[in-house]
Amino acid sequence: MKSLRELYRIGKGPSSSHTMGPQAAAHIYMNRHPEALAFEVTLYGSLAATGKGHMTDVAITDVLSRQAHVNIIWEPTVFLPYHPNGMKFVAIDDHGNRSDEWTVYSVGGGALSEGNDDDSTQSSDVYDLTTLTEIMEWCQDYGRAYWEYVERCEGPAIWDYLMEVWQVMQAAVERGIDHEGVLPGPLGLQRKAPIYYVKAKGYKANLQSTGLVYAYALAVSEENASGGIIATAPTCGSCGVMPAVLYHLSHGHAFSDQRILHALATAGLIGNIVKHNASISGADVGCQGEVGVACAMASAAACQLFGGSVAQIEYAAEMGLEHHLGMTCDPICGLVQIPCIERNAFAATRALDSNLYASFSDGQHRVSFDHIVEVMKQTGHDLPSLYKETSEGGLAKLAEQQQTS
Repeated sequence: MKSLRELYRIGKGPSSSHTMGPQAAAHIYMNRHPEALAFEVTLYGSLAATGKGHMTDVAITDVLSRQAHVNIIWEPTVFLPYHPNGMKFVAIDDHGNRSDEWTVYSVGGGALSEGNDDDSTQSSDVYDLTTLTEIMEWCQDYGRAYWEYVERCEGPAIWDYLMEVWQVMQAAVERGIDHEGVLPGPLGLQRKAPIYYVKAKGYKANLQSTGLVYAYALAVSEENASGGIIATAPTCGSCGVMPAVLYHLSHGHAFSDQRILHALATAGLIGNIVKHNASISGADVGCQGEVGVACAMASAAACQLFGGSVAQIEYAAEMGLEHHLGMTCDPICGLVQIPCIERNAFAATRALDSNLYASFSDGQHRVSFDHIVEVMKQTGHDLPSLYKETSEGGLAKLAEQQQTS
């Protein structure tokens, strides 16, 4: 498995697979071709189907147009074999000659892949164990916590990086709860975080807690939808879940930054396992791979903060993912707004419920987290493509019918 630096990526929203990944690919390709006078970029499948709503073309042209003219070609009905988010770059010289055709895939969370064994986009693995069962057994054998396994594999420098991630998460919450107005795009969706935050402050403690978690998740998700700077956890579309839970626990229960960083490490391990063994791409497996995985990560983080054993933490993560199985990815107008933003808010509270449920147990249960990951992968691949980030089915189709009727 790769470093947590590749799971927690800091950058601009609204989509890790549709903006961060393509923008990174554009940087790589431009650096390879400083002589090019024009670039042609073809977007395929889901990347083309929802690319305009996710500002994929803007992300690419912002980079390549610094050097040359850019022509974007949209192919939403053509799906390349490796992954639904395919793109092809071609460099064109001053004589009109085309060269170095490069096909690359944005596979989720801002990561890239060339879809072959000799993949120049891939970094080295840093984790020797790749299932939660193996890692849990290591922790139990050596009397260690999950975050200690992260430190063993990543080295102590990971804490400086996770502190940067934590600071970005906090800043996104605080910007979002103070940012009023309308989100960009044709939906004319009003920001809700400031209103939820103010209303939550007026309730008694039990309702206030839930209301604040809603507000924090909305805040980060709305910042993402506006192209603000966020941290993927594990993706842009699900970036509101982890900050909401951690910000709430940090401020409401006075957990230290050090303990928050340990929780971030444990959560990252959960996300990394899913990314390695299945997928965190909405275009590949639906929203269960984004919001579902974010919920599992936040469930594990919360359970660790409240003193859960390694078995209880595994159980919390399992529930967080299990109860999102089959969730489709059907954004209206291809925007990371409806239903994405509300899903972040509900997943954040579900993560806290998963922690509570696991904490009442002894951590023993029938279905392991690793088994749920396998099921999630198979379920995602069984879903028709129109329910996986193409804006052709589900809520997106219903909204289209309502607009034309």
